[in-house]
Amino acid sequence: MSEIWSILKSGHWPSLAGAWLHLTVSFMVWLLVGAMSIPLIVALQLSDTEIAWLVSLPLLGGAVLRMVAGWSADWLGARPTAVVILVMECLVLCWGWLGVTGYGEALAFSACLGVAGASFAVSLPIASRAYPLSAQGFVLGIAASGNIGTVLILFFAPRWAAALDWHQVCGIMAGVVAATLLAFVLVVPRTTPPPGAGGVAWWYHAAQLIRRRSAYWLSFLYAVTFGGFVGLCSVLPLLLHDVYRADAMEAGAVAALCGLLGSVIRPVGGYVADRQGGLRTLYYVLPVIAGAVVAVLSPSQAMAVGMMVVATAAMGFGNGVVFQLVAEWFPKDIGLASGVVGASGAIGGFLLPLLIGTMKGFSGSYESGLWLFAGFTVCAWGTVIAALRANRSSSVELSS
Repeated sequence: MSEIWSILKSGHWPSLAGAWLHLTVSFMVWLLVGAMSIPLIVALQLSDTEIAWLVSLPLLGGAVLRMVAGWSADWLGARPTAVVILVMECLVLCWGWLGVTGYGEALAFSACLGVAGASFAVSLPIASRAYPLSAQGFVLGIAASGNIGTVLILFFAPRWAAALDWHQVCGIMAGVVAATLLAFVLVVPRTTPPPGAGGVAWWYHAAQLIRRRSAYWLSFLYAVTFGGFVGLCSVLPLLLHDVYRADAMEAGAVAALCGLLGSVIRPVGGYVADRQGGLRTLYYVLPVIAGAVVAVLSPSQAMAVGMMVVATAAMGFGNGVVFQLVAEWFPKDIGLASGVVGASGAIGGFLLPLLIGTMKGFSGSYESGLWLFAGFTVCAWGTVIAALRANRSSSVELSS
């Protein structure tokens, strides 16, 4: 415990707190449609494919906007970009509260909620730049544990929707975002963009970054761990409702439990990776994810819930490990790398519920989509094994 306190005191902890708050509330907004999926099906009379698109679009919007936010964070500064994101969230939620009617408008509203997913590309740089390199894995894990907003929205949104209209739930969230904006402005100090940052320079550095194979690899790993986490949490209420006949509040509570464990364990993943090495830690985490995902559709609901908890907890742990590698390999481009790698994670989160929902529409079962995701996880594990062997070979050659 004393070591943890010393790490927190080694930097500017109000910036870390502000980054965490920004990401927590933004995650609530980002997964709002997924949390209200069952009430939305009833209100708008949606098919499996229609609700899959509605749930997936915020994740796709977040993937695109994370790149834009990463550019803005390095050019204009992370703090002003973060403020703009919160303002945009509030405006979109007010539209959902007062103006959205019909499936077409709901699709546009859902896509616009993707602005909340861009929080990742500004929250992590704010936290990272407030602490020394030796604390990056743990600090980034703390900041990124703001995905605990998943828990809050999955738990509260179905209860609010049961008592109120889904439009009014958007109004409640608009108030939450407004309060968060005020708190963020008060606790996070103004910062100056790095010298030489600019539009042309940023895109040049982005082009250089994506030419590095390590960036592609980390993006793939994050698409599996984070994409799997946010995508699975988005689809869990529907899965529990369709397969195990859970009502909206029960399904939301289970999904919230999964999100909670996956969120709070993320800093642990970063902490372990700081000490044991990111690749070595991923070697043990990825097969756990694959095994738990294929066992999600179990004969009993209790066993299924257990596997859901294991899968999302392992994914959350893996998220912390991957971003420890991002901070270690790209220390001078943490804003840019956060945007690129974070965008790939959001794309993974977009594809998973869309894939599962579409395949369920064709086959009537969630099983094929889950098996396919497990296959991608095994492929990711294979790349980690190959990298560890290559590192061992290099060490042997240097020592001989």
